[in-house]
Amino acid sequence: MLRISSISAKKWPEKALDTLISALSFLVFAFLDLLDIVLCIFYRFFDYIMEGNSHTCYCYNRARVCDGGHEISETLYERKNIFRELGFLKLRGKGEDGEEKGALLAHRWSDCRCESCVSWQGKRDQGLHLIVMEPSKAMDEDCRGSSAENVIFLHGFLSSSSFWTETVFPNLSENAKLNYRLFAVDLLGFGRSPKPSDSKYRLNEHVEMIERSVLEPLRLASFHLVAHSMGCIIALALATKHLNSVKSITLIATPYFPSTKENASHTALNRLAQRRLWPPLLFGASIMACYEHLGRTVCFIICRNHKKWERMLKLLTLKRDLHFRIMDFTRHTHHSAWHSMHNVICGGAKMMDNYLQAVNRSRALVTLIQGDKDQVVPLECCCNVKLKVPLAEVKIISKADHKTIIIGREKDFTRDLEQIWSSAENHNPRNML
Repeated sequence: MLRISSISAKKWPEKALDTLISALSFLVFAFLDLLDIVLCIFYRFFDYIMEGNSHTCYCYNRARVCDGGHEISETLYERKNIFRELGFLKLRGKGEDGEEKGALLAHRWSDCRCESCVSWQGKRDQGLHLIVMEPSKAMDEDCRGSSAENVIFLHGFLSSSSFWTETVFPNLSENAKLNYRLFAVDLLGFGRSPKPSDSKYRLNEHVEMIERSVLEPLRLASFHLVAHSMGCIIALALATKHLNSVKSITLIATPYFPSTKENASHTALNRLAQRRLWPPLLFGASIMACYEHLGRTVCFIICRNHKKWERMLKLLTLKRDLHFRIMDFTRHTHHSAWHSMHNVICGGAKMMDNYLQAVNRSRALVTLIQGDKDQVVPLECCCNVKLKVPLAEVKIISKADHKTIIIGREKDFTRDLEQIWSSAENHNPRNML
């Protein structure tokens, strides 16, 4: 009896703290709900003033979840907002019939217009920005690196190809430099890749752009895939379309929460962007994923003025070059980040079971790498994927979170990748096509 009381006494402070955080979270998010509605009205007015057209936003809870024959995520329209549920914004504005009146500008007034952010405009059929690391020495002098194997790297949300070129590329062994050709891609809407305002950044659009920019022009007959976070969903979708070409798939921090197909998008949003103040990463994710106009305001303040912020940080830190993660954080528009979050991470959740089943039947070697301290994509996600792909190899990194699973242990991570690529040659799964 004494022991039970002692245990209860230890848990009481934790329960009290959790209750306090929940109460504060309710109050803060109620305020944010109201603020987002106010910002909705603000942006409608200024969009009309600056662009001559008040473009449709997603504040109206419409049941339409299909656009142009391709599914988009229900979470774009059906995000929780207590004031909207009470009847605010019931009046329908211009263009609320499901299609916007007039084409979106190539760049919104609230987006950055610096040279690096608009350099892609005016170029027809431009592909994704791609960084290629060729084999350091030709294995066949008449055909440079013809025997080299191909590896495609896909980054996560609010990142770019720098995530790989600054971590993996410099740490390759001499043998890997000789035998592998590496491709680091800036996904559509991120880094130096195009950021079209008329795109909804659906999962299939990301996959098709990789095919058009990498697979088709370079005629890759076989390749390995390495992906982090959001990139894992795109990698699985790409692998499903090219099962006979994929040799290995390395998934780092895969966001996968099993659910029925009807609830999959909302399950992913609720798990990855819970309306809570703590931990801070969760709070930040909830603001950017749940509040369209708050997210746009953050991008307006930070991304639109990223050159100024970068100069200030360089002065404060006395550094000539900022860390690539700081630079990557601003290399997107609100439109590209918002739609990728919902249509890839949330909308893609509806297809994850199909993708994992297909990969499970393939010849590809599947490896799952997960940090046990990841607050963005929890450890359970790795377990969920393992249940769907029983033959997948699992590597849990102790005391690693969503970024330090790679950053801070670049050499070890690169050695792990090289071992995976080498093992793929002798991989012989039980379930063959």
